[in-house]
Order: sequence, then structure tokens, then C-alpha cells
Amino acid sequence: MTEQALYSVQNLAKTYQMGEVVVNALRGVDLMIEKGKFVVILGHSGSGKSTLLNIMGGLDTASDGDIAFHGESLSNYSESQLTQYRRKNIGFIFQFYNLMPNLTAKENVEMATEISDDPMKPMEALERVGLKERQGHFPAQLSGGEQQRVAIARAIAKRPKILMCDEPTGALDISTGKVVLQVLLDINREMGTTLIVITHNASIAEIGDMVVHMKDGHVDNVVHNETVKSVEEIEW
Repeated sequence: MTEQALYSVQNLAKTYQMGEVVVNALRGVDLMIEKGKFVVILGHSGSGKSTLLNIMGGLDTASDGDIAFHGESLSNYSESQLTQYRRKNIGFIFQFYNLMPNLTAKENVEMATEISDDPMKPMEALERVGLKERQGHFPAQLSGGEQQRVAIARAIAKRPKILMCDEPTGALDISTGKVVLQVLLDINREMGTTLIVITHNASIAEIGDMVVHMKDGHVDNVVHNETVKSVEEIEW
């Protein structure tokens, strides 16, 4: 593992018992992710990409194998250790925005700053996503793209080392999706935040530094893009 290795995943497996059926969600995943990269994890529904993201993010635990963060194994962490790991290191962004409907954009962002040791000011986070002027609006008064950008502001307000995004453009049209992707890319480049995006949208892979193709619970192949497209160049 190199000095820049953020995550080192070795022979990672996850098995679920659903009644009498055993589901092998991950089957011996090996992967290394470097700090500061824009990583796209690409695969169809059921390929294991969400399960992998959840284990990397400390939301779930593996059945077998190991995952190390900065060389330290997460596999033996207790629930309280995983909570601290998530709180200090990870910002989550999901397909559906999970905003509190009775709070304004600014108040939604403030929720994240309350659990951070060194938070960004809520207005600074909203400014980074281009929504400073919408601070007093409630989610119902915002478009889908604006709500997703509030969710991004909330995620970056605690200054996470990694942003983990599960289908962040899945509920958006292409033009709005591109706005959201550009915001994520800017955060990656300007703040040095490692960006991990899981998606079934192959077009998004063209703007990533590293593309992890998943199939049937394992890594099918890994591509390092020598030429990265701009957000404006992609279509889906």
C-alpha cells in the first residue's frame, strides 16, 4: 500500500441471509483508492456497488476480508468507533436528498455543523454550491437540483475527508444533473476532498480519475482515465 492509499480493500465479502436464501452481495473485492481522487464505481443494480460504499462509509460491516482506512483496519471497529469514523471523515450524499422539510436551507446545513469539530460556516457551504441567496427557503420551495445542492452543502459543512455519493444525479434531468456533478467536481479539485460516486450511468465514468467496474459482487476491472472529460462534454 502506497503512502497515498486512502482505502485498501482485501478479499472483502458480504453475505446476507434473507429467509432461506443466502445473498452474496460482495465476493472477494480487492481495491485500492488514493487520496484526493474522483472515483466512479460503476455497475448495474445488484452489482454490489452500494454494499461496498456502505462498508467503506462505516454504515455496514463485512462478513469476511478486510478494509483499511489510512492503513488502519475498520473490520474490528465497534459501533461507537464506526460512528466516530463516519462523523470525522465521511460526508454522505444520496439520490433522495433527505432534507428536513420544516427547516430552511441554512438550518439544514447547520445540523451538520453541530456534530463537527471544525465546521465550515453554513453560509460558506451554501455559497460553495451556489445557493447563498436561497438560504431562507424551505425544501418545498426549491427545485430538485437545488435540494441536492443543499444536501451537498450539508455534507461538506463538516469538512469531510471523503464525499460518498450514491446515485447523486439519479433523480435529476441531464441539465440539472450536470450542475450537481460540476459542484462535486469543484469540491474535489478546490478542497482536495476525495470523491467516490456510485452510479449505473456510464457517462459519469468519463469525468472520473478512476473507474471501478463492478459485476456480480466483485470488481470486474479498474480503469484509470488518462484523459478526463469535462462535465459539459458528457451526455446521457
